[in-house]
Amino acid sequence: MSYLERIQACNRHDLSKFLPFRVEGLSVGWIRPPFAERLMRWPEIFCVSEKAVDLAPGLRSVKARSLAVQTVIHALIEEGIIDRWQGEEYPVAAGGRSDALFAMDRASASYFGIRAFGQHMNGYVREEEGLKMWIGRRAMSRAHEPGKLDQLVAGGLPHGMSFHDNLVKECREEAGISAELASQAVPVGAISYCAETNKGVKPDVLYCYDLELPADFVPRPHDGETAEFYLWPIEQVAEIVRETEEFKLNCNLVIIDFLIRWGHITPEQPDYLDLVTGLHQ
Repeated sequence: MSYLERIQACNRHDLSKFLPFRVEGLSVGWIRPPFAERLMRWPEIFCVSEKAVDLAPGLRSVKARSLAVQTVIHALIEEGIIDRWQGEEYPVAAGGRSDALFAMDRASASYFGIRAFGQHMNGYVREEEGLKMWIGRRAMSRAHEPGKLDQLVAGGLPHGMSFHDNLVKECREEAGISAELASQAVPVGAISYCAETNKGVKPDVLYCYDLELPADFVPRPHDGETAEFYLWPIEQVAEIVRETEEFKLNCNLVIIDFLIRWGHITPEQPDYLDLVTGLHQ
């Protein structure tokens, strides 16, 4: 096993099996043809052809598009085609999240192949024996990858919420980190990947942060999403990423990025350039 295999696992996809999903001629996602056929029942909302799925041109505002698509999603949930409603909206955009053309429930994002945005924060501690990282284990009740290892704090970035406010909220809910301490998190860049799933495709972006924590800080879960936390030497974290499948898939990428930035993965490694470029698909 290798770090590069972890990156490759998050980038397995074949977009030739998908139709472009467009709004005003702008590509915002990818849809499997069988799912596109289901959308043909709503010609006033979706224009489906052999080449693409377009949102109806008569839907001209963010609100009108959001409400129309929401109606379809609720109908597909009732029929068991889409598995659930999460109650958290993601922006649908051809570029950055500030260019949203409409908003869609988070749980439906993969069916439409839209770019989802998230925030992942590495919590670390400097001790005499070396650098350590706080790692969370996802609760078994989680709908996605239950029981897997995760960053100290990680979550989606909802439509209409600022980077700062969402990070503070996630820090408080997931690890009991105060707003004052959370505000010290340092933005260190973003990674991107495109993974094909049983629902569709995930061309996602994760904004990454590092937060140095006091030696006496102990995270405590508040929202039930994390079962427990561990403080491990960075060498142990690196080995788990490299040699096992214990981490949630995209969390591997965030840790690989951390290891590169902190010099634990160096240019002497044969696949160093592949790792650096592979984090930005």
